[in-house]
Amino acid sequence: MLSITLPDGSVREVASGTTPAEIAAAIGPGLAKAAIAARVDGELRDLSRPLTQDAALALVTQKDEADALELARHDFAHVMAEAVQHLFPGTQITFGPATEDGFYYDFAPKDRPFTDEDLPAIEAEMRRIIAKNEPFTREVWSREQLIATWKEQGETFKAEWAAELPDGEELTIYRQGQWLDMCRGPHMPSTGRLDPNGFKLTRVSGAYWRGDQKNAMLSRVYGTGWLNKKQLDAHLTMLEEAAKRDHRKIGAEMDLFHLQSEAQGSVFWHPKGYILWRQMEAYMRRRLDAA
Repeated sequence: MLSITLPDGSVREVASGTTPAEIAAAIGPGLAKAAIAARVDGELRDLSRPLTQDAALALVTQKDEADALELARHDFAHVMAEAVQHLFPGTQITFGPATEDGFYYDFAPKDRPFTDEDLPAIEAEMRRIIAKNEPFTREVWSREQLIATWKEQGETFKAEWAAELPDGEELTIYRQGQWLDMCRGPHMPSTGRLDPNGFKLTRVSGAYWRGDQKNAMLSRVYGTGWLNKKQLDAHLTMLEEAAKRDHRKIGAEMDLFHLQSEAQGSVFWHPKGYILWRQMEAYMRRRLDAA
């Protein structure tokens, strides 16, 4: 038997192998429905991961917003990857982390790079997967099994990464339905815990595999993810307000300069803008000389 200490200081004696989900159900149906993950001795874990030693346990719900947002954004990334591979067969997956306000995933498309025009179809497929309420399940695999599976599926990027993971590290995959990805987790219990109206795909860009320009160019799809539509709408409104004050927009409106996608980061000055720049440059030089 294990001694599991809850946040209120109470201790529950449970059999080894009991899951946090089972403890939540024993406490009450309301908590069982609300719980999305657990903190075991401070470590964020899946609700379905068995307990094997005495531990302090805290059940995580959407009221624990920081943890809930991290889980949701990670889940959205996995759902997006499944959606992309269903819509674009032959696409290889690489990595898809959560970010400060959302998530992204890097893909190696089979035929052509993805564009912003592909985003609505991907969003629709993601909502279909969320509605299926596919469970996230964790499995521990051997390195050989992992590499063999990736090679069999034509996932050369994943196979390369798996071969370089440190010896002795526990290697885990997560399934949602039949789709799987190499991942440390944790995840919510199922895709159905995500709000289908709580995310939006925002843009597509290029990214080199492992950040090295000598490697293959991938398609990176960005999205923003939240716990509900209200949070998403508030974030999108904030972005709209910020866009009104964006220097790129103001510079074009005032006929000061323009930017071109072919030369990221380069400013192409217009006459009025160049005059302003030279005035600022002269001011800076005067202050530097005076100092």
